[in-house]
Amino acid sequence: MKDPDLYAQGLQTRRAVLGADYVDAAIANADDFNRPLQEMVTQYCWGDVWNRPGLDRRTRSLLNLAMLTALNRPHELKLHIKGALNNGVTKEEMREVFLQAGVYCGAPAAVDSFRTAREVFKELGI
Repeated sequence: MKDPDLYAQGLQTRRAVLGADYVDAAIANADDFNRPLQEMVTQYCWGDVWNRPGLDRRTRSLLNLAMLTALNRPHELKLHIKGALNNGVTKEEMREVFLQAGVYCGAPAAVDSFRTAREVFKELGI
């Protein structure tokens, strides 16, 4: 870890978006193999990029939903659907993101994202 202050900022942002329980478990379960990844993600992604002034968290969440759909990353998508809800993104807005992604990334990508979102909504009771 190169910048303790940036790491602390990243940890705060990561907890606010993804939930403290998830983040604290990910860090607590880190071992010698993946601890450097946890540190990099917390400092660089969450401390540096997510805290830049150019976009608000809600917009960043919308972008993540589209990009994770395009990349077919359902595990990360599930996590970021929860984060998007925390950042004020509505189910209707998510639907529009997935439909838009379906046009540019293909129907199978959209189908998987809709399926994943429905699982999260059911899990959360919304």
